[in-house]
Amino acid sequence: MKGVLLAGGTGSRLQPLTSILNKHLLPVGRYPMIYWPIMKLKDAGVKEILIVTNKEHLTSFKKVLGIGKDFGVNLYYQIQNNKGAGIGDALLMAKDFIQQGKFIVILGDNLFEDSLVSYLEAFRKQKAGARVILKEVKNPRRYGVPELDILNRKILSITEKPNIPMSTYCVTGVYMYDQQVFNLIEHTNPSSRNELEITDVNNMFVGQNLLEFDILNGWWIDAGTHESLYKANQLVYGKELKEGEH
Repeated sequence: MKGVLLAGGTGSRLQPLTSILNKHLLPVGRYPMIYWPIMKLKDAGVKEILIVTNKEHLTSFKKVLGIGKDFGVNLYYQIQNNKGAGIGDALLMAKDFIQQGKFIVILGDNLFEDSLVSYLEAFRKQKAGARVILKEVKNPRRYGVPELDILNRKILSITEKPNIPMSTYCVTGVYMYDQQVFNLIEHTNPSSRNELEITDVNNMFVGQNLLEFDILNGWWIDAGTHESLYKANQLVYGKELKEGEH
């Protein structure tokens, strides 16, 4: 199975740090942020990984990461030409890289404790469609929120940043898809933010009864703000100290 890391975006919430540096290269613990999802993929046996980023940051990523030799993976790169056009648009850039088969997508600013092994195994057994990873959070209004039928383990719908959340869970930036996703994205209309929203795509899978989910057990954080970047550093350093790393 191949992996895709989406590491574009403007990083506007992390200004002025992102005036000269892509947010996914900011430090979390002893490494740049982007190291952590790469290592999660590698540890789960995903060693063919595409990084989608902006044209102005491509050289920086290549300088820091190279072709993946230090990680024991093969890294490839693709430019998202339509900067700020949304996750759906960024994911379309991976179509030629994936070619066929199922794959996993991680937003580069999503950091989490769990291993991906069990989630990928569940997706391999899933006949078709998509799978998302959920996490219970204190303020779901900041995220895409699923309406859940817990008894039957079904997602009934997903609403982006709702005023009245239908659950206490959010859809994290870890997604698994089959080939159908590219066709669905191509039939998605831009939102009011002029973005191709991944929530719209996931709701298309819901409509086909082809969206399944798992729930993270450990910590998860979207390190896209100054506060959450600070928290991510605390979590990572705390884990390292607990494991006796100094």
